[in-house]
Amino acid sequence: MQKVKIYDTTLRDGSQGEGISFSVLDKLRIAEELDKIGVNYIEGGWPGSNPKDREFFFEVAKKNLKCSKVTAFSMTRRPGTKASLDTNLKALYKSKVSIVTIVGKTWDFHVQEVLKTTLEENLLMIKDTIAFLKSEGLTVFYDAEHFFDAYKANKDYALNTLSAAVEAGAEVICLCDTNGGALTSEIISVVTQVKEVMDAMPKKEKPNLILGIHCHNDSGLAVANSIAAVQAGANMVQGTINGIGERCGNADLISVIANLQLKLNIDCIPKQNLKELIHLSHFISEISNTRVRDDQPFVGDSAFAHKGGMHINAIMKNPKTYEHINPDAVGNKRRILMSELGGKTGILLRAKGMNLDLAKDDPQTQKILKLVQFREHQGYQFEAAEASLEVLIQGVLKKYKKFFEMESFKVVIKKISNRKIISEAEIKLKVNGKRKHTVAEGDGPVNALDNALRKALKDFYPTLAKMRLSDFKVRVLDEKSGTAAKVRVLIQSQDESDTWSTIGVHENLIEASWEALVDSVEYKLLKDKQL
Repeated sequence: MQKVKIYDTTLRDGSQGEGISFSVLDKLRIAEELDKIGVNYIEGGWPGSNPKDREFFFEVAKKNLKCSKVTAFSMTRRPGTKASLDTNLKALYKSKVSIVTIVGKTWDFHVQEVLKTTLEENLLMIKDTIAFLKSEGLTVFYDAEHFFDAYKANKDYALNTLSAAVEAGAEVICLCDTNGGALTSEIISVVTQVKEVMDAMPKKEKPNLILGIHCHNDSGLAVANSIAAVQAGANMVQGTINGIGERCGNADLISVIANLQLKLNIDCIPKQNLKELIHLSHFISEISNTRVRDDQPFVGDSAFAHKGGMHINAIMKNPKTYEHINPDAVGNKRRILMSELGGKTGILLRAKGMNLDLAKDDPQTQKILKLVQFREHQGYQFEAAEASLEVLIQGVLKKYKKFFEMESFKVVIKKISNRKIISEAEIKLKVNGKRKHTVAEGDGPVNALDNALRKALKDFYPTLAKMRLSDFKVRVLDEKSGTAAKVRVLIQSQDESDTWSTIGVHENLIEASWEALVDSVEYKLLKDKQL
């Protein structure tokens, strides 16, 4: 099996993404997770640039990483100086790593406009920097910045910068599409040509030389370009988990690894660790405070979710009809979404999951489908509120008697002078023929309603004490209608063993919230009843 080395730069390039800032503890935890998944290299940061990165290298040296080697990052020496006197380079060998990655200029435009030096001096900067670090006993990887732009602008000079790095002792040459503007056809062409040039070099100049690729996603092609580069001869891929990074981000290593290993049979990480990709993706999202993308390939919640009736019907006959891989291969799972598009098959599948016996020609099946379609036309969205759907199905099939009947509720919000706003809810309802009248306060009107409802029910249904509201979302369905618009409320609730979502829709926010709250409580009580 062909092998490709994975070089993760989440801690350095990924941290340059807008809104992302890792603490030292964050970086250490991420490094441990990357080590568990089995990436070859973890770029820890730039020790010469800030105290946080210097502390990270000091602390990570104490960790017993089993699979991954930590690398430190820096740039070539400055023009007109000595490498041995460069403070950034000194920080590299003081960081106690054995591998360093040096970025250098390959585009003549950058050399002249950014460095303000000559093309000859830039070649010396590359050579001197790598030779100095090699003399300190370090393994050196070379990142050829802006290489694809450089190659188009001045092919000979771009190749000369690579030769300078190889001659000085670099063991990896990584071609960087730093601006993220290269098309896949260009990547294939340039990598193929560079590979031919490197293969023609005298063997003594390049023992075990590795060709790498580092793509940014400004054209939406970072993953495709990385895979194309491997097919053209690269045997290392640099990227970040979830593709986080500056501007539009980097190549998403989740997709890169999954595609290379599952589609091209190219070994990247231990096979058994592929199932951990979804955990790693969610872990990085959590720690970087970025949204978990439902539509992220391979590991998103929607990656193997099926909504259309034709799709659902086919997927149940053979998953290969609408799934390019087995979801379990990357730790994900198949989801059948319930909506007006799902047809009877979706209803039957949901009923089966509830241990209910329904047939396609059963009038009740058609009744449930019509009700779902009607509700979705009103603004309900059951794919995001499966607990409400189960309550609806159970109600149509008359599988349970209502746990309580609401007679009335009232919500009051008052602000006294400069004191905080107080929300108070009053509820009157009947439970088993008995009337209950409760009042409760809350942080807001919905929280007050939730507290009052469960206060009224606690003596009848003690398990509600173990349930709590964990998330609350509101969406205006028709912004043009202004304050008269319908709103959709999604409530997430949880107990000690489960999490579920319910929905309410109404022109009045409080009424929509009440619908979702009632469904949430009824789902909890139905669930407990079945245990």
